[in-house]
Amino acid sequence: MKSSRLRHRLAGTAALTVLVGAGALATAPAASAKANLIAINKVALHAPGLQMKVTYSCDPGMNHQLVANVFNASTVHNGSEAAGTVKKDKLICDYADHTVQVNLRVQVGSSFDKGDKVKAVVFYFDDEGFSYARQETAAVL
Repeated sequence: MKSSRLRHRLAGTAALTVLVGAGALATAPAASAKANLIAINKVALHAPGLQMKVTYSCDPGMNHQLVANVFNASTVHNGSEAAGTVKKDKLICDYADHTVQVNLRVQVGSSFDKGDKVKAVVFYFDDEGFSYARQETAAVL
């Protein structure tokens, strides 16, 4: 009889431990497992330069800015570049997804026209000079 009670207590304790662990996972914010993500939604001509629509998410307390670059891949304007940033104080870092329009300035001597094929790149850049969460896509203006 005593060994049976001991087995029941151990089984009950193990079951309780599993339930407590599962409860902790279930009540934890789902976004806390989310990484710092970026996605390029759209690249378009927007006078006087270009505009990139970006969806991003980041962890609270992150100390970085969002950087966007576009490189012209068309044979006519090959080598043309445009760049823009969203400063850290303009980013909302709360694990949730947010959308931002990044205005890109065209480099002096560069040119972009409707129908040009471009390569778009977006990434986070921190105060120590590291970039991460880099995303690239090809687009037609």
